[in-house]
Amino acid sequence: MLLRILIIVSSILAGPSSYSQFRIIGYIHLNHSATVLDSIPFQKLTHLNIAFVNPDSTGTLIVPYAFDSTIQIAKKYKIKVLASLGGGSFNPNFARLLNNENRKMFVMKVVQLATDYQLDGIDVDIENDNLDTNYNKFIADLAPELKKQKKLLTAAVATGTGERISSETLSLFDFVNVMSYDQTGPWKKEYPGPHSTYQKAVDDLAYWNNRGINRKRLNLGLPFYGYCFGTQYGESMSFKEISARFPAAVGLDQYRPPDGGTIYYNGIPTIQQKTLLAQRKAGGVMFWQLLQDGDGDNSLLNAILNRLR
Repeated sequence: MLLRILIIVSSILAGPSSYSQFRIIGYIHLNHSATVLDSIPFQKLTHLNIAFVNPDSTGTLIVPYAFDSTIQIAKKYKIKVLASLGGGSFNPNFARLLNNENRKMFVMKVVQLATDYQLDGIDVDIENDNLDTNYNKFIADLAPELKKQKKLLTAAVATGTGERISSETLSLFDFVNVMSYDQTGPWKKEYPGPHSTYQKAVDDLAYWNNRGINRKRLNLGLPFYGYCFGTQYGESMSFKEISARFPAAVGLDQYRPPDGGTIYYNGIPTIQQKTLLAQRKAGGVMFWQLLQDGDGDNSLLNAILNRLR
């Protein structure tokens, strides 16, 4: 009995890699003070994607606040650290930098960033209108250069724009993070409702698997935030805010505050159901984003790990 207890405790302390090859990928949006780094549970991750590193008009990559500090701390925990390019917001520089005239130059700047900061790889999260006809050419040029440096190349993808990414391009990624969220949101005020259902997760994984990606190269994306429709709390709330303000909401996927409106999100039970789905149909989970997680018993990351054990 004592031996069994010691084994269980050891596995908890050692982190996720001790009991599974299952990937646990956390994005972190570094738009906060460096003091937040003290509260990040690096030891619970297999990969950390730092968002976002994006180019100015000359192709120079602008790193976020505390970029180097975050990398150095994360590496102490022996997890893989990647810089994420792009994001959901439109960047007017991508179209010109990815064209035939400038692409080679920009690729080398990306590779140099990975080398200078001793990153384990680059995550390409180019979305929406930035995902143009030059995307496939960009990945074709970037992949062999990163491979020479023995670095990872990953992507964040949305099913809604999946047809813009060729099968040849998909084959070049070490793994693919499926953004299974944002079915609706503040940009669709006329369509209030859930933005990240369990059924969407099932459908999204099936789509990318049918595109030729082996399930072990897929990671199911999970939201650590919710969208507000008709509330007094702005357009969105982190799960940290939701769980702290409305304790009864933790086990639900939508909550109606006493002062009106509805907040749609993923509570602990759904996050755990999706984790089980990812164990069967994918090679890991990823989530947006670490600083939005709840505390203690309200932590979605802890809920993921508890379901895996």
